[in-house]
Amino acid sequence: MDFIVWIIFGAIAGWIASIIMKKNKKMGAIANIVVGIIGAFLGGYIMQLLGVEVEAGFNFTSLLVAIFGAVVLLFILGLFSRRR
Repeated sequence: MDFIVWIIFGAIAGWIASIIMKKNKKMGAIANIVVGIIGAFLGGYIMQLLGVEVEAGFNFTSLLVAIFGAVVLLFILGLFSRRR
């Protein structure tokens, strides 16, 4: 059951991040899920580096951190795709 929740959580975070970064038309559902889940880990890591303690679990704060991480991930991926 937790796996399904991670997929839904990742899809929401990835979708919102793709809208913020104006990449929504280029990304599909699978890409949104992957970006959202990786973004959640990346956002949590960045917050930990900054000394911000984020409550674990599926809540609004975690969603914001996941969106932040997904935006950072899309920004970094955008930098690499422009270099080609």
